[in-house]
Amino acid sequence: MLKANHRAWVEVDVGAIAHNVQQILGTLAAGTQLLAVVKADAYGHGAVAVSRTAVAAGARWLGVATVGEGIELRQGGLTVPILVMGALRQREEMAAAIAHGLHPTVCDRDQAVLLNEEAANRGAYLPVHLKIDTGMGRLGLPWPEAVATATEIAGLPHLAIEGIYTHFANADEPDPAPTLVQQQRFTEICQALAAVGIRPQWQHQSNTAAMLDRRFCRGNLVRVGLGLYGYAPAPHQQGILDLRPALQVWARITQLKEVPAGVGLSYGWRFVTDRPTRVATVAIGYADGVPRALSNRIVASWQGQTLPQIGTITMDQSLWDVTAAPAIAVGDAMAVLGPHGDAAQWAGLTGTIPWEILCGFKHRLPRLPVGMPTATSGLTVPKPSV
Repeated sequence: MLKANHRAWVEVDVGAIAHNVQQILGTLAAGTQLLAVVKADAYGHGAVAVSRTAVAAGARWLGVATVGEGIELRQGGLTVPILVMGALRQREEMAAAIAHGLHPTVCDRDQAVLLNEEAANRGAYLPVHLKIDTGMGRLGLPWPEAVATATEIAGLPHLAIEGIYTHFANADEPDPAPTLVQQQRFTEICQALAAVGIRPQWQHQSNTAAMLDRRFCRGNLVRVGLGLYGYAPAPHQQGILDLRPALQVWARITQLKEVPAGVGLSYGWRFVTDRPTRVATVAIGYADGVPRALSNRIVASWQGQTLPQIGTITMDQSLWDVTAAPAIAVGDAMAVLGPHGDAAQWAGLTGTIPWEILCGFKHRLPRLPVGMPTATSGLTVPKPSV
């Protein structure tokens, strides 16, 4: 797939993904495995390409939110265990999960009973992970009832409880107290289950934030999402590992205009030229994932120069002041998000989080893997030509 065919695209440095995986693996205790979280199309980076890279670099599990996401990875040739972290409620999706060798999450007894019935119908013995709600308030067995319910589920003949996990609500906060409470609840539940003979092979609780904080990194499996893509979840965690952002967003110039001083540009004339200005119309807008709230607040990069965005960002297009780049031409591509700024910076400007920025780049922007994984990853990905 050639860049020349596209008005705008996302470039994913698979070498950065491989580097980040190896950085993460270097922090883990012996015997602890990495589950690479690749839900939401690998946070907008392209699920199949990222998964192949992460596995080649040493990840042993993949994590998705839906059965459909897991099937996409199986169809892409991924054979490692895939944990479906969302709740399965329909028999059809349960059957599909079994057929494609996915590992469902069990959140309550009713769901477990249906999964057991579907597995029995297919003569299968289905490995599942119990999720315990220790304080997130989202999915999972409520922690005060978890031991009793888990004991019931363990009696279902076609389910094998291979894993047990929880999710921290505050691991990226400087105050460790709430996370320590959740961790203690989870530990007590695991101990109580072990006392009645229920000892799942995999115990996991650490997300990226917990992985970066040694007080919280326990269990023999860690689920890393944001760190895989090059970001620490919180400012106080930056620099703990050498994480490299993997994603850049590019778009082409479709028109150039010479505009005199005193001219209002784009909707609402929220930018008025204060000098003669060379204005580039660039084929990317908020429908592609560049938030309208960033209007007049970001820069793009072209051949090492930074060029400011001007005027209100519109659905499919945006305007940029390219006066400082007299050689720029129609058809040239600019890095709208890249070496001059990243998703964390955009998140700070818009009052959101890097996860939302990364997941916001829409599917009409093709994902083009570039770069090369590190030599030890064993994976070769060709670099597309312009």
